[in-house]
Amino acid sequence: MARKKTITKDQILNAAYEVVATEGFSKFTARNIAAKMKCSTQPIYLEFENMDDLKEALFDKIHHYLSTEVFPVEHTGNLIVDLALNYVHFAKNESKLYRALYLEEYGGGQRMQEFSYGYFSNAVKQDSEYKTLNEVQINSLHMGTWIVATGIGSLMTSGIITPTDEQIEDIMKESIRTIMERERPIDIR
Repeated sequence: MARKKTITKDQILNAAYEVVATEGFSKFTARNIAAKMKCSTQPIYLEFENMDDLKEALFDKIHHYLSTEVFPVEHTGNLIVDLALNYVHFAKNESKLYRALYLEEYGGGQRMQEFSYGYFSNAVKQDSEYKTLNEVQINSLHMGTWIVATGIGSLMTSGIITPTDEQIEDIMKESIRTIMERERPIDIR
């Protein structure tokens, strides 16, 4: 009779998430994940082909979390300002995970950039204020606001600056205005 599985795929993903969120991708190993679950590494390799397979599943989980719980929160009514505020709040409130995903060399790097651009682009195309923008304008707006939001988020996680949401909102509106003036005039709420 086969042994009943006591550790599920979701439990492994949750433990992997916890390792990355608290210690970064440099600690993303089967041994560290197993230690978090207080078991051997065997259940990990029964559920996932290898660590790359587990990392892919973890990124899917993280992308789902960001796209359903972090990025869509509305603060100001301006989609891009809200995205920037949500990104900065994520950086501040979950600084270790933020660093692991966006700043560490072991993290998602290009993959997180592509995910963030895809989320931004799709959201902008559905927003009444920005839906007439073409791909070049969307790319320009994303690049400019991403740089500003990443700068703010990184400096906040390092404890170097502590701007208020209102200050961040003003900075983002000015960034949007400056970027869009090069493309076409736009009214910023």
